[in-house]
Amino acid sequence: MHTIRISRPTNEVVTALRHGIEDQGMRVVAHIDGQANAARMGKDVPADQVLEIFRPDFALRVWAACKPAGIDIPLRIHIYAHGGDTVVAYRKPSDVFSCHNSDALMEVAADLDPIFGAIVAAILDSGEEQR
Repeated sequence: MHTIRISRPTNEVVTALRHGIEDQGMRVVAHIDGQANAARMGKDVPADQVLEIFRPDFALRVWAACKPAGIDIPLRIHIYAHGGDTVVAYRKPSDVFSCHNSDALMEVAADLDPIFGAIVAAILDSGEEQR
């Protein structure tokens, strides 16, 4: 798991991520806003959102390489408030797909890793921490 701590509001980080996703030619397949969902139940919780990201041409490649790997797409970025910061957590595609032991699938992951890296790097300012 990779994490980035950012000293900016969660909604601002989500907006920046969405722009990064678009800039990299990927798509937001789903945007789950846990805080908004909890509010509809009358609960107040800290910011907690998930962006599910993928693209149809990559899905076709994943299915061709290893049909069971379809369970692992779309890929996800978890954004949440913690200790006054916003945390962005994600797994590189190569980490997600490694459990399938498929060389063909790892070729797809090799194409996706730099795209995912560029998406999350686009939100970093100097002094922010990525682990």
